[in-house]
Amino acid sequence: MISAFSFVDHLRRLGYSQYAGVPCSFFTSLINYVIDDPSSDYIGAASEGEAVGITFGAFLAGRKTVTMCQNSGLGNMVNPLTSLNFPFRVPTLLIVTWRGQPQVNDEPQHEQMGRIMHHLLETLEIPCLPFPVSEAEIAKTMDEAETSMEERKRPFALVMQKGSVAPHALSRRLEPESIKTDLQQNLSANAKERLTRTRAIELILDALAGDEAIIATTGKTGRELFTISDLPNHLYVVGGMGTASAIGFGVAHALPKQSVVVIDGDGAVLMKLGALATIGFYQPSNLLHIILDNETHDSTGGQQTASGIVRFAALAAAANYRSAFAVDRPDEIRDAVRLLRHRAGPSLLHVKIQPGSPANLGRPTVTPHEVKERFSQFLLSNVK
Repeated sequence: MISAFSFVDHLRRLGYSQYAGVPCSFFTSLINYVIDDPSSDYIGAASEGEAVGITFGAFLAGRKTVTMCQNSGLGNMVNPLTSLNFPFRVPTLLIVTWRGQPQVNDEPQHEQMGRIMHHLLETLEIPCLPFPVSEAEIAKTMDEAETSMEERKRPFALVMQKGSVAPHALSRRLEPESIKTDLQQNLSANAKERLTRTRAIELILDALAGDEAIIATTGKTGRELFTISDLPNHLYVVGGMGTASAIGFGVAHALPKQSVVVIDGDGAVLMKLGALATIGFYQPSNLLHIILDNETHDSTGGQQTASGIVRFAALAAAANYRSAFAVDRPDEIRDAVRLLRHRAGPSLLHVKIQPGSPANLGRPTVTPHEVKERFSQFLLSNVK
């Protein structure tokens, strides 16, 4: 058994500063210490996949990261780990608990994951080691983890068994500010009058200052942004559907003076609605979250989403965003972006658009790894 201090202090000396995750009783002491430690930055995510998005964004902004979850939550991480961290070559130190360990009494829901967890990590091509249980093991374990992440540019996992960390009681609790949201909903155009996604993106870009970090959700939104204008401050989230807002939050939280704009889609937002609550809780003042809503999964053939009955601006208001607008006419879109980029956020802009996309729409010709490198260089060269 080790103290939480000894492990976190060693990570601090290695440069780790950003933690995110979803709690597990096996690492209660570790997560409590990180929350209490003023030199550590912990974000409590609504889901494990969202936590991967947050640390992904924080890494792009120059931070070394730790992502924590119960092994059952590893299942929620599979998509972003394989479709974001792998192609973009983004490492994070995973701390995964071993619930359902064979021959150890545990709850029935952990039995199968406990048995297959190491096989799953192997399938995901994520190397792992046991979490250190003595002070002498910490440096050796982290040396191997650091070497792997430096060489492979991908995650490494430490598997924690019950009782690995000495007890540490939680003494700190964040008191979130309750916001009176400026909620404005003005969806007046009929479906035929609404803009195409391409035209909406052009209006958004025209209304921005040009120095924002722009993160476009997976599918045709990123492809259309690339076609319109491919710039170093653009990140095309080619995988990890639903995590664009978490990535944007990760960037915005790590670099509070950098303006961040997320261009999201209705299907993607619905997939991880919990991210709205995380954003509203932590209040990144530099984040503008735009949802282009055509009520379809456009990238897969136009299948209908549930967004036709969802009032995204009202959801953002309920989740503690400072401003939440819904518009669908060109002048209103342009004016709303210009207004919200000058306001303290988090802000959400819900834009109703037409379904469909340009014929023969291309795809980014820059690899995810190259996009990551130039986006990170933009962020770090733009630090104010």
